[in-house]
Amino acid sequence: MTHQVPLFLNGEFVQSASTQKLPVLNPATQQLLAEVPMATPAEVEQAVAGAKEAFKTWRNVPVPERARLMMRYQALLKEHHDELGELLSQDTGKTFEDAKGDVWRGIEVVEQAANIPSGMMGETVENVANSVDTNSYVQPLGVCVGITPFNFPAMIPLWMFPLSIACGNTFVLKPSEQVPLTPVRLIELLVEAGVPKGVVQMVHGGKEQVDALLKHPDTRAASFVGSTPVGRHIYETGTASMKRVQCMTGAKNHSVIMPDASKEQVLNNLVGSSVGAAGQRCMAISVAVFVGESKQWVDELKDRLAEVRPGAWNDPEAGYGPLINKAAKERVLGFIQAGKEEGATCLLDGSDAVVEGHPDGNWVGPTLFTDVNEEMSIYREEIFGPVLCCVTVDTLEEAIALVNRNPYGNGTSMFTQSGGAARKFQHEIEVGNVGINVPIPVPLPFFSFTGWKGSFMGDLHAYGKQAVRFYTETKTVTSRWTYQETESKQMNLTINLK
Repeated sequence: MTHQVPLFLNGEFVQSASTQKLPVLNPATQQLLAEVPMATPAEVEQAVAGAKEAFKTWRNVPVPERARLMMRYQALLKEHHDELGELLSQDTGKTFEDAKGDVWRGIEVVEQAANIPSGMMGETVENVANSVDTNSYVQPLGVCVGITPFNFPAMIPLWMFPLSIACGNTFVLKPSEQVPLTPVRLIELLVEAGVPKGVVQMVHGGKEQVDALLKHPDTRAASFVGSTPVGRHIYETGTASMKRVQCMTGAKNHSVIMPDASKEQVLNNLVGSSVGAAGQRCMAISVAVFVGESKQWVDELKDRLAEVRPGAWNDPEAGYGPLINKAAKERVLGFIQAGKEEGATCLLDGSDAVVEGHPDGNWVGPTLFTDVNEEMSIYREEIFGPVLCCVTVDTLEEAIALVNRNPYGNGTSMFTQSGGAARKFQHEIEVGNVGINVPIPVPLPFFSFTGWKGSFMGDLHAYGKQAVRFYTETKTVTSRWTYQETESKQMNLTINLK
């Protein structure tokens, strides 16, 4: 019998009563790994109701005790690090090393959640007026929701529920229905760490289940990572229901290469950041902007990319794995064909990639385009595959203007040996996450992940200090205490504190 992915409701893994199920396939082999149920309305209601009930007691658990739960959890995640990486590899098709990186970046956020007491500190001013003090307190919201994508089934859920519950909230996780196995294991380890019953719930599903969570009167906030169209729907639906919503969405990330940059560093970093994880990263570099004479490196870039080949998760020679499903492969192949038809030069074509022993995998080889302009679909759209577009400009000013014209603002990088050029770039560029001689500038979790423009919808970003503010409310208390009767008998009929 095919493995049935369970729900996690009120402290127990349970089989869904739903008859609507989707296959979970290994993208390298099309092997059926499991079936995932689309949770019934009653099960979604049970998850929210259980989280609401658990919030009554969890919100009052001392902050250091919540931090110690996170300490135990991160220790278990580290203990099971390689096991999680192997499971994630089968779930997504990622190479083992890339999968372990996915797990580790999530563990780093859990470590930050273990530091939650300092994040929950308010502010105090004594004697704002005669015998009057003002204090602010940071308090949890209630039931929060997380909707996570297929490409990082460990890291992205760990961006969300550890910080949320460390702040004193309860949480309903709706992971991607394409990769549910890793999130199930994350919850199992959280249970082993000692999370109380009802604090975290997990349901599976698609748009129907997500809408039910967003519109439910007892949910307070929702966090999402995924495509722009879905993110727009979630943001509009959630905010229309008066929820606090943050949506990390699409991207078209540029890397600007100056002529004075280290050529070896540029070539190696462009390869890894463009085709790593088969290009299925919201922070992947998909446009290389060669400034001036640096355009002479394009042929060497082609040679470096040609050395990389896709393969199965346990192939130590594989540079990256397959695309997540057949539809994703066909979409990427469609963009490659469109690029050719629109007049771009395809220097390296990965359309016919074959991996020996895995004829049914969703393989696309490294692909490199030159002569790309802003009107082409391969430039305008997020391809989400191992495709790199090359653009040439004469000056740094032109490069900055090009990046700033793009509607997305998730990530960008620049390679240079000039501090002045780097300072100008980081100051003028209209992108939220900027790397200088760093190809994929995903911040460590004591900073926040700060996408801009069309890459983000909301006001407060993921993890770091902003995430604590996203998952909490601030209460400000102004109080007057006097030791002896010193106040005037005269009534104060103004707004002024005296």
